[in-house]
Amino acid sequence: LVGVFVILLSVILWLRYRSWRSKQHKSLIPIPRASENTYIQLSETTVESLLRSAALTLKELEIPQDRLIPGSLELIHNGSFGGIYRAELETGNPGKTKTVILKALQDTAGPSEMKDFLGRIKFHQFLGHHDNMVELIGCCVVQLPLYMILEDVSHGDLLNFLWTCRRDVMTMDGIPYDLTERQVYKVGQQVAAALEFLQQKKLFHGDVAARNVLIQSDFTAKLCGLGLAYKTHTYGTSCVTQIVPLKWQAPERLLMKPPSIKSDMYGLFWGAPPFPEVPPSDILQHLQRLKIMKRPSTCQPAMYGIMKSCWRWSATDRPPPAELIKHLQTAAKSSNDQVVLQVPELVVPELYADVAGVGLGSLARDYSVL
Repeated sequence: LVGVFVILLSVILWLRYRSWRSKQHKSLIPIPRASENTYIQLSETTVESLLRSAALTLKELEIPQDRLIPGSLELIHNGSFGGIYRAELETGNPGKTKTVILKALQDTAGPSEMKDFLGRIKFHQFLGHHDNMVELIGCCVVQLPLYMILEDVSHGDLLNFLWTCRRDVMTMDGIPYDLTERQVYKVGQQVAAALEFLQQKKLFHGDVAARNVLIQSDFTAKLCGLGLAYKTHTYGTSCVTQIVPLKWQAPERLLMKPPSIKSDMYGLFWGAPPFPEVPPSDILQHLQRLKIMKRPSTCQPAMYGIMKSCWRWSATDRPPPAELIKHLQTAAKSSNDQVVLQVPELVVPELYADVAGVGLGSLARDYSVL
């Protein structure tokens, strides 16, 4: 009995000694300090904790709210997160301001909406600058209300620009609305350049259409509507459920196959709704019969050949963005820069929405990004 007691006592003392040594070792491990590159903690569950995390991770982008000129906010659209405003921002030079776009997060937003909003700002930061992408200027995330601050591409989307060209308007607010063949090539090159940039980031757009291209006063095209790219980057392709109009989708997407940058190439040259005579619900069967759009009367054979290369059934047969840019540059050299492209029919928005298979409200956007 004495021997058993001694053995048990020895085991107990040995275990206590090991526990003490373990605690001593842990106390010597340095606690890591928070760095400026810490990511937004998506596991946070309260608004306060999210604001603290955002103030650290988005510090480089933070713009004090007092730099927004009081009374300059003009509501231009109600977005999915809240109001979209045009406002004046102090530039740092006395008496000079800059017109910007504010995307606001509504005051009633909960933690999940705030996570998504902050995640989109971080995604824009990840993308960085490109001449043909809408630029993120900064954000206001230290206190409510939260703002995403973007450059103002004030002349609207390409779809409405093309509609204005049909109204026989020479200029509007000093902006020429005469569209030539060479300008079509120019816009195509710029959108393709934006897609090449996304491809380099291992991303795709997912909803390339005229409504998601903004036009500046110098006729620079800016790709916007990056919601699908953000969701794919954040949650993966399998988690993306955003609805895209059927007629603009590549065949592989209609067949529920994984999208890619080649899927974006398919929708690059649809100005008018594809196949107006075909209901949206029948578009897949129509494409399976290898039908393609006929050449428009104002479209030259060189341009039509490029368009057909992007409409091929198999994604592998379509040109990647870099190759398409070369084709467009070559064709642009011999294109006409004098003759104005004329389309006599005026656009009836209600008819367009019905033929395109989209909601009429989606055509009334003044500004859209992300």
